[in-house]
Amino acid sequence: MARFEGTENYVATDDLRVAVNAAIALERPLLVKGEPGTGKTVLAHEIAKALGKNLITWHIKSTTKAQQGLYEYDAVTRLRDGQLGDAKTGDIRNYIIRGKLWEAFTAPEAPVLLIDEIDKADIEFPNDLLLELDRMEFYVYETREMVVAQHRPVVIITSNNEKELPDAFLRRCFFHYIRFPDRETMAHIVDVHFPGLQKELLREALTAFYEVRDVPGLKKKPSTSELLDWIKLLMVEDMSAEDLRQRDPQKLIPPLHGALLKNEQDVHLFERLAFINRRERGK
Repeated sequence: MARFEGTENYVATDDLRVAVNAAIALERPLLVKGEPGTGKTVLAHEIAKALGKNLITWHIKSTTKAQQGLYEYDAVTRLRDGQLGDAKTGDIRNYIIRGKLWEAFTAPEAPVLLIDEIDKADIEFPNDLLLELDRMEFYVYETREMVVAQHRPVVIITSNNEKELPDAFLRRCFFHYIRFPDRETMAHIVDVHFPGLQKELLREALTAFYEVRDVPGLKKKPSTSELLDWIKLLMVEDMSAEDLRQRDPQKLIPPLHGALLKNEQDVHLFERLAFINRRERGK
């Protein structure tokens, strides 16, 4: 049985590797939670790459219904075609639109199926998929056929914890929470993306980054992807470790902060802190 050990582009911690391989061995969906930007969606891409499998992605929206993952019957188009005298209306199969689960179930080889951001949908959405994910089959009422998975896909389900998931659904999953990377792991992640980065610049950038994340009251803490964007900008602007080390302590906010802070409330928070800092220094 193939095992996931991470890839050259994805730094997987030991506990994450254990979780992925446990879910595969148990033939259960892997439910991955964590704050945005911790690599939950990318994980599915890297699992598919590492195991040599195709990836089928189902991005969930607030309006997504579970039935859409199975199939949809396009009765409106069939009615219109019937009014036009189209001969294909005689076969209802011409109006069955296959969903992502159907695609995964009938794939010639077991794929990786990513159900991305499941917590965006209605609270009943996860329960509506219980039977299909358990039995790996579903019934098409319009054509009176049973669609059965030829090979059990590796199912990865991500959640940003926007809402609680039903207990019955949780019981059927193997769960893993991706903790935000510590400084050592983050240095490894940055090294994967920017192998030629000067060590001093990396050290100063990480110090500034974690200082920003630790500011109390921050509405949105910068994520790993935002750190990578910021470092890329630092390199483009040819900023040195000394530039970061000697930034004006009265400003507090790091240079090119638009890559790290993504709303005006957080920018204003740093401005208020800088004002308080200047006032304290003036006493």
